[in-house]
Amino acid sequence: MALKVNEIFYSIQGESTYAGCPCVFVRLTGCNLRCSYCDTQYAYEAGEDLAFSDIVNQIASHQCSLVEVTGGEPLIQKETPALIHDLLEKGYKVLLETNGSQDIGQVDDRCITILDVKCPSSGEANKNDWDNLSKLTEGDEIKFVIGDREDYDYAKKVLDHNNISTSGVNAVHLSPLHGKMAPKDLAKWILEDHLNVRLHLQLHKVVWDPNQRGE
Repeated sequence: MALKVNEIFYSIQGESTYAGCPCVFVRLTGCNLRCSYCDTQYAYEAGEDLAFSDIVNQIASHQCSLVEVTGGEPLIQKETPALIHDLLEKGYKVLLETNGSQDIGQVDDRCITILDVKCPSSGEANKNDWDNLSKLTEGDEIKFVIGDREDYDYAKKVLDHNNISTSGVNAVHLSPLHGKMAPKDLAKWILEDHLNVRLHLQLHKVVWDPNQRGE
């Protein structure tokens, strides 16, 4: 089997409870959404077909046990769940970053799914697959990118409706949109509402130039 891969690189994980950990990233080509703030437009089309064995060999060369499969949107390639399964069988801890529009039920439960719930400022909030919230398993995480107060209120409604923030099962991240939403304002709202979530900054954009690829 093969997948169309945009890039494979070794860096510091920036967007989950694993933020700060060395990680090998497998960025797959293609995305079915066009978020207003997308920072990986270069992955919409560009990439090369790689056999699973080639992908695994590149991952192994970095000597790191943490792997993130990302995109684009990795689940629009039907072979992605099989790659995740293979990596788990080889002993890797695997993270999956997904935009929330695709069925996560097809993914091995041992994988840690980081589910992005799209808020209004993304322009794609109508594409959320709400059934995914009931398919999250222990260890999975949820992320909301917050660009303004409307996004924050939207995230609160989603959390209140699904009782996610108090379930004790999933980590919930509220991430200020880089360059638009002031982290201190988002922190203020979270504290005022006693919201049981994590204020999350994109660590890789703090460490490196936000426009730099492969970091």
